Amino acid sequence: MQRWRGLEEIPGDWGRSVVTIGSFDGVHLGHQLIIDRVVNRARELDAKAVVVTFDPHPSEVVRPGSHPPLLAPHPFRAELLAARGVDAVLVLPFTPELSKESPAGFAHRVLVDALRARLVIEGPNFRFGHRAAGNVALLAEIGRESDFEVEVLDLKVTGAAGGGEPFSSTLVRRLVAEGDVSGAAEVLGRPHRVEGLVVRGAQRGRDLGYPTANVDTVPHSAIPADGVYAGWLTADGDRMPAAISVGTNPTFDGTARTVEAYAIDRVGLDLYGLHVSVEFLAYLRGMEKFDSIEALLVRMADDVKQARDLTA
Repeated sequence: MQRWRGLEEIPGDWGRSVVTIGSFDGVHLGHQLIIDRVVNRARELDAKAVVVTFDPHPSEVVRPGSHPPLLAPHPFRAELLAARGVDAVLVLPFTPELSKESPAGFAHRVLVDALRARLVIEGPNFRFGHRAAGNVALLAEIGRESDFEVEVLDLKVTGAAGGGEPFSSTLVRRLVAEGDVSGAAEVLGRPHRVEGLVVRGAQRGRDLGYPTANVDTVPHSAIPADGVYAGWLTADGDRMPAAISVGTNPTFDGTARTVEAYAIDRVGLDLYGLHVSVEFLAYLRGMEKFDSIEALLVRMADDVKQARDLTA
């Protein structure tokens, strides 16, 4: 799969495209409906399947400080899209200038001139252009004048997560913030994941016999609620069952909120400086302040046993 940052990276001999535009943060099951449709129609039309997305999130440019919690950084998002058969991802730098571009100007510059769109597939609530003035009806009108078709796809997917609320990135963010990582996994079709560099912490886990990887997560990451979780720690392609702690370590009067993962039954790991990922399978318990180190160790042993069993 090709990944372009900006229109100037699109090859000059790029052929016709089947395109969808959106954030696609998390590439959840609703997103997957539209992505799969794009890929299938591209194959039928002998065209290329292209996803157009933005960095940073448009809300951060339009309303600074409002960046939503991030479910999948762009490199991971690209991996998820590639796994579904997408031929190219175009990441458009979202700038104040881009935010002021008219719907017609954006459609002609990106869809017609750059990607030579043959078909554009979107959900019914798709909006584009300055002040989100463009909708699917306007897009279809532009398409009739510019030799591309528009298909509107119903993206509604529901399940038990969120009490039957339609699946969306907003729902995933809420479930993650509540610590309901199993509900988030239902919407995503995979465990929620955060990633970042392993940095040196207070090294209390090592002293207690449970050395943890202290993960400096990617900015704006959607971090689950404080508590202890079962999941996996992946480093250098090695996916290891893990007990994961999110919080401030109240037993030691900590103040900084951290994500720490203990790779179960692994000895001698040196992960400092590595870019790792942490996947959340299940919530085990809330964050607690223990009266003694001994009481903490008893609870940690139980946490590790539960995590080992759940990830077996």
